[in-house]
Amino acid sequence: MYAVGHLALGYITGKASSRILKTDIDVPLVFALSILPDIDLLIPRLPHRGPTHSIIATILIFLPILAIYRRRSIPYLLATLQHSLLGDFLTGGAQLMWPISPDWYGIDIALRSSTNITMEVTAFAASLTLMIVTGDLKGLLKPQRSNLLLTIPLAAFTVQLTGIYSIPAELAIPQTTYLILFSASILLGIRRFLSTTRHARASVEAAGSKAR
Repeated sequence: MYAVGHLALGYITGKASSRILKTDIDVPLVFALSILPDIDLLIPRLPHRGPTHSIIATILIFLPILAIYRRRSIPYLLATLQHSLLGDFLTGGAQLMWPISPDWYGIDIALRSSTNITMEVTAFAASLTLMIVTGDLKGLLKPQRSNLLLTIPLAAFTVQLTGIYSIPAELAIPQTTYLILFSASILLGIRRFLSTTRHARASVEAAGSKAR
């Protein structure tokens, strides 16, 4: 799948599992993890949909996180796994069992086929609706430091826009929507970070003045 589908399915998976487990999620973190396996696009000589898409490697990495945060970390694990098990499994497959097996597992639905584009647009519409209904859309536009994590999906979009992994015109509106939403959220996150830094510096200076 393209980034639009991965992000949409990642949010839906993370949100649905958090409801079942009765726990909250950090939406920017869910979005970042849902696209993170595609980091191989930026690593020279590493095959796309190879080791970074392995469910075995992902689970192993998450084991210490699961041990510490238990059920609170499960939505994040599922949001990451869906990238390979849903999106890429349906559109050509990936090395899901690396390093045990180098074989690819999946169904060969072409990325630019009407079937895949319909799936991605539908997933995007469903995720946006869910974000509005649950209030996560409004929450994403509140200043918080975790908003800076959205630079990860923005980087994925940048790769696509440069033509390395270009998207079909039908996904332009969903991608532009995500671009605007994430950019606004990041700017608010930067504002929060700078404000916190200024307050911390002012507190230190005030404490120093009293000490004198």
